[in-house]
Amino acid sequence: MTRNPLETIMGALVLLVAAVFLVFAYTTADLRQVKGYPVSAHFMKVGGLSVGGDVRLAGIQVGSVTGQTLDPETFEAVVTMNVLEDVRLPRDTRAVITSDGLLGGSYVKLIPGSAEDTLAPGDTLERTEDYQSLEDLVGEIIFLATQPAGAGGD
Repeated sequence: MTRNPLETIMGALVLLVAAVFLVFAYTTADLRQVKGYPVSAHFMKVGGLSVGGDVRLAGIQVGSVTGQTLDPETFEAVVTMNVLEDVRLPRDTRAVITSDGLLGGSYVKLIPGSAEDTLAPGDTLERTEDYQSLEDLVGEIIFLATQPAGAGGD
């Protein structure tokens, strides 16, 4: 059984195009972790946040998630992240885990405060808001809709 030389050339060409595509995708995708100073934050729920996920300020990536651990005393998720050196965050900055749309992944959204002093490397963000999934939001809406009128509970 002999092979057609045209099939061999076409197979090599397909492999070459695939290799060029992989090199292009790796060099253009920003998959590297941000180099900067480390900060951490404690959350009750992280909702699918993964290591390597974005840390954004005003919608712009200023850092990346470098790790997640569980605090054995409080049972909270401890998220560590690196923030760019030139981004000096006020001490009262808030960290919120949010979703990038219905089908997007989760990321850490930073909301800067107004404090004069800034976070030092290794500091912990004290003000955090946990991830709120779509299921949680729908559950709250159903709960509010099924409450009798005037039963606000206040």
